[in-house]
Amino acid sequence: MTTLTARTHVSKPADVEKKWVIIDASGLVVGRLASLIALRLRGKHKPSFTPHVDDGDNVIVINAEKVAFTGNKYNDKRYYHHTGYPGGIKERTAKAIIEGRFPERVLEKAVERMLPRGPLGRRQLGNLRVYAGAEHPHEAQQPQALDVAVLNRKNVRNA
Repeated sequence: MTTLTARTHVSKPADVEKKWVIIDASGLVVGRLASLIALRLRGKHKPSFTPHVDDGDNVIVINAEKVAFTGNKYNDKRYYHHTGYPGGIKERTAKAIIEGRFPERVLEKAVERMLPRGPLGRRQLGNLRVYAGAEHPHEAQQPQALDVAVLNRKNVRNA
């Protein structure tokens, strides 16, 4: 008597097909956008998702300087870093970073903190490209546009 068992599909790195996706971040809420980007980078939107294989897509984000925060987070949210010296903890607000020289770092840090720590998470984060303006050098990859605003009405900040 034989029993039929369902086989679990396990992707191999050679079987992975990566797509290129472009997202316009104008007016989108940072946390909701970062969550969706992290899902795409890990490949959890695919039926062939395998936890130990990098089978996510390449994600391009443009207009990162125009992201939105809910509530008072734009003025109150603080980002900390340490210089390495005693008493060297420094802080900056989200407003200071977005109005500063590298506004894309707010979104990069949000996505980084949603990915798993370790070698695989760092490799997946390498598939993310964030640009402050509307220009990007990836036209040759023919990225498909992903409209995050239509997925849920809460993804867009109505101010």
